[in-house]
Amino acid sequence: MKLLLTSGGITNPSIHEALVELLGKPVSESSALFVPTVIYPFPGGSTMAWNAIRGSAKSPLTDLGWKSMGVLELTALPSIQRESWVPAIHDTDALLVWGGNVLYLCHWMRESGLADLLPSLESLVYVGVSAGSIAMSSYNVDIDFNRQFVPVGSDMAKGGERSLGFVDFALCVHLDHPDPNFEDSSMENVEKWAAGVPAPTYAIDNQGHQGKRRRRRSGLRGTLATIGRGENE
Repeated sequence: MKLLLTSGGITNPSIHEALVELLGKPVSESSALFVPTVIYPFPGGSTMAWNAIRGSAKSPLTDLGWKSMGVLELTALPSIQRESWVPAIHDTDALLVWGGNVLYLCHWMRESGLADLLPSLESLVYVGVSAGSIAMSSYNVDIDFNRQFVPVGSDMAKGGERSLGFVDFALCVHLDHPDPNFEDSSMENVEKWAAGVPAPTYAIDNQGHQGKRRRRRSGLRGTLATIGRGENE
């Protein structure tokens, strides 16, 4: 599996070029499946999911001119025979995973069996947006925020610090974003988060721009920087 981990989707030509490079062909010749599941825990999640599916969300993803597009609803998969959905995963070029609640997404990735299937898909391009990117990392930096939107006392709420671990670093998104919803995403706040995260931590803004590289004094095993693309090796 190849990973394209973004904060805000395919927001500029550089990130679009990275997508095409990973696909090995133009987007117009590629098929994709879109995963909206991650957004449902939030108020208005169903409307936000529909906006993303039809390509009217702020983050460019489904509206890139794909040859074909389908929806993969993770919460439905445990009640469906694997023979009905696994072939579709094998046949698609890209899996587009939306933003939202990392905790909820990781739960359903595991529950559906998709998390176990992904490592065998060598040619699949996994495109993450925000929470869809954090889910691939080693640690859920949004855990406290995420728990506010899942059932209190549930197994989901009790755990969740670890993400799926397809890469060995933690990831913060929406760095220095002007939207009030991301007011805690300043470099200063991200550095404070990184000091308490038990993994190398990177931060990325919505354009994939690289920021200043910082070395922690707290014994953190890595440095704080930004990345535009991550690929599982």
